[in-house]
Amino acid sequence: MAEQRIPFVRVELDESDISAVEGVLRSGWLTTASQVKALEDELAAYTGAPFVNAVNSATAAMHLALAAWDLGPGDEVVTTPYTFTATANVIIHCGAEPVLVDVLEHDANIDPELIERAITPRTRAILPVHIAGSPCDMDAIMDIGRRHSLKVLEDAAHAIGTLYRGRPVGSISDAAAFSFYANKTMTTGEGGALATSDEELSARVRRLTLHGMSRDAWNRYDAGGSWRYDIQEFGFKDNLTDIAAALGRTQLARLESFIDERTRVAQRYFANLRDEEHLILPTFSEEHRLPWHLFMVRVRNESSPAQRDDVIRQLAERGIGTSVHFIPLHYHTAYRNLGRWQVGDFPIAERIFDGEVSLPMYPGLSDTEVDDVCAALREILHP
Repeated sequence: MAEQRIPFVRVELDESDISAVEGVLRSGWLTTASQVKALEDELAAYTGAPFVNAVNSATAAMHLALAAWDLGPGDEVVTTPYTFTATANVIIHCGAEPVLVDVLEHDANIDPELIERAITPRTRAILPVHIAGSPCDMDAIMDIGRRHSLKVLEDAAHAIGTLYRGRPVGSISDAAAFSFYANKTMTTGEGGALATSDEELSARVRRLTLHGMSRDAWNRYDAGGSWRYDIQEFGFKDNLTDIAAALGRTQLARLESFIDERTRVAQRYFANLRDEEHLILPTFSEEHRLPWHLFMVRVRNESSPAQRDDVIRQLAERGIGTSVHFIPLHYHTAYRNLGRWQVGDFPIAERIFDGEVSLPMYPGLSDTEVDDVCAALREILHP
């Protein structure tokens, strides 16, 4: 394997990030406190959501929202098989049942018509996923949710900075869960947030985030705080640290510039590859603003001289990192063991997966590096 000269992802850190984290370390208060509160306020302003709960992952954000809505055994949540396992895991962890429906060919996002067909008297919520930050058809999904009295929770792990018809993701549905994992458009290392306009939901999520306690550590141990607290319900341990939040604040301050750079990279890929007959390039609509979390191409396996797995292997041999987004849920052992789905149930998701390759994408990727990736692709696809 060649030395990796163009990695799939490179985290964008600068001195402001390092100084912010250093400041928290020097403060002596490392866990949830003023930096988390400040990050929540800044995310609320950015997303247009009145209430934001910063937590330790997008997974936690989704789980907390479903738990706060009291989802449990006998309940169903309609979602997509074309996603990372966390999306359906949180439904299962609540004791509810994921109901999977296929996706749209052009963007790999959940098909609203299939959502409508999948609704039963047991359906409680819809959980769409914005693949690569490209927004689902939220107007259609929200209409379905309203007509059937269902909650809509967006898996917006890829979608911080996405504008859907001019509206920021986070201000559209009942709740949206963002990820700030290390490879995301902005990062806290590990972390996430739930954005909502529902004050009652946010308050319950805050309580569930820390064991169901009536007070967090900051309120108990800070000057003037009281040691006394009450466990009001059985919660979890999903809080974000001030160390992570400080990094998130400096990253959020640069998020628009990150998106500008990612857009530059995407445009360079399009300029290089728009005539490549063996690839299907991502589609997008001018009515939305994408953060370009991923640049997902598809190899036309039926006509290409190199199949998808061959393309990935040969790029790696040239020192170019890639990934695949995503292995459909029903391909995984844990989901197969549920005995509810089999290969062939979701033909569009399966077809997209068979050809998908995610190319390097990050703000620091130079035009020359993009050109090198594209030249390598052409060599492989035209031996």
